[in-house]
Amino acid sequence: MPESKRLVDLVQSRIDEYLTSRAPIVTLISSDLAPLIDYSRQFLSGGKRFRAQFCYWGARSVLATDFASETGQEPGQKSVSRDAGEWTDRATGAADEAGASAGLKAVAAGLAAVVSTASALEIFHAAALVHDDIIDNSDTRRGAPSAHKLFESLHAREGWAADSVSFGRASAILLGDLLLGWSDELLDEGLYGLADRAAARRARLEFNHMRTEVTAGQYLDILEERAWLAQPEAELLDRALRVIVFKSAKYSVQAPLVIGAALAGASAAQLDALRAFGLPLGMAYQLRDDLLGVFGDAAVTGKPSGDDLTEGKRTVLIALARESLDDTDRASLDAQLGDPALDAAQIRALQQLITASGAVDRVEALIESQVSEALAVLQTAPITAEAQQKLRDLTDRVTRRAF
Repeated sequence: MPESKRLVDLVQSRIDEYLTSRAPIVTLISSDLAPLIDYSRQFLSGGKRFRAQFCYWGARSVLATDFASETGQEPGQKSVSRDAGEWTDRATGAADEAGASAGLKAVAAGLAAVVSTASALEIFHAAALVHDDIIDNSDTRRGAPSAHKLFESLHAREGWAADSVSFGRASAILLGDLLLGWSDELLDEGLYGLADRAAARRARLEFNHMRTEVTAGQYLDILEERAWLAQPEAELLDRALRVIVFKSAKYSVQAPLVIGAALAGASAAQLDALRAFGLPLGMAYQLRDDLLGVFGDAAVTGKPSGDDLTEGKRTVLIALARESLDDTDRASLDAQLGDPALDAAQIRALQQLITASGAVDRVEALIESQVSEALAVLQTAPITAEAQQKLRDLTDRVTRRAF
């Protein structure tokens, strides 16, 4: 089985196991709380798992050990025995036969730490999506009802008092908060088993830093939707780029890479290289997402086509379009952007206007530029050769996707 597929399966199993362990704690309080577990399972089932993969390959950037084979080797898979001591060597210097046995245990502990940390990142991401859908008034997520719509439907189905919409939004906020807490708990569980306590501490600090930055980025995104046109015209592109950096680029690619590398005991040079690689790749990832938010196929993305237009996202795509439009077309775009009542014909007209402005081509060029910058860093990064190749593959996948 390919290593990336094995990792995705391990992460899903760890998430399922963790939610199963939380269920009796929650339902012991009251059986009325069962939807919190049920909806958590729904939102944490499947997905691209890019953050988990970047976390894993951040760790593998430092250590050559094929952690995944420790879960049960298949014919033809490489043995981990030669490299098994790497986790332990950093903390204990084990080298003899007894040390090799300890090293194998350390690899297992290292794998558990990586999988739990990757799973914690995915739970954190689910929490962010639950909150993001409330903020953006998005009714769907991956082609299914968003969390607040699920709670709204529950309220209506049970015939409870007062307003279903308010109940749905309030309940989803609490679900997101619960998932944030659980992501922290799972991270701590994973890092607890690491022998290298300094590495565990560094990974925890990187996670904390990520959490602060993405929350700040989310606020900046909300701010731009309201305050953008009050800003100087010359600053709009830079402000849109600022949102990308802190809401998505660092959080989606750079932070998972660095967290994974940190828990594996990465050197300062390795961490610096992964940061320098991860930021431009994260920028390219979000720029692709911005194009999909306007032009994506709803059957593939699971979100309505033109969703970013009705939500009023002030993205780099929109900033570049505004730069090229004449006063009349720019005023038309500004007037319609963020109108939730836009119909299919109006959305198509805006899509055509943005395309005609040349903004789509300029964003595609930006994506290529950011990818080239990332790959140039990767070429000389002081990391394992296998991780270099896998990160090249991931670069292609995250920037050329259709969903």
